[in-house]
Amino acid sequence: MADNTITVVGNLTRDPELRFTQTGRARALLGIAVNRRWMNRQTNEWDEQVSFFNIVCWAELAENVSESLAKGNRVVVTGRLEQRSWETQEGEQRNVVEIVADEIAPSLRWATAEITRTPRGPGAESAGSRERRPSGSGWDGGDAPAQHAPEEEPF
Repeated sequence: MADNTITVVGNLTRDPELRFTQTGRARALLGIAVNRRWMNRQTNEWDEQVSFFNIVCWAELAENVSESLAKGNRVVVTGRLEQRSWETQEGEQRNVVEIVADEIAPSLRWATAEITRTPRGPGAESAGSRERRPSGSGWDGGDAPAQHAPEEEPF
């Protein structure tokens, strides 16, 4: 079976945007900028290229990311590439390729982090047991089927 795993390291371009589906499932959207620098041997100057990626997180990962990370944080993201297509209200066909995150962690290359484990289990106050926001408080599409984002325009 082919594996579609990608790992990127870069800086968040904006604060994570946490929204909830109509059924209360958390979804966070964030952007990451990945910089690549190299010495141009012809000019003896540094050249740089920046790639931007959209990241989607679901469930407890989405809630933990939104509580823990902010614009400018350097992160390590592991997930899979997915392509979505949808039609705009004007009838135009749109496509987007995004990374659906399995894991996100702060990069400790130039920073430190403090780990706080979220309690799990019956009666525990955790990311997965918090009261959900009512519909209309953010993204209010239906639950996405099996880790796939619903058809909507990207952020």
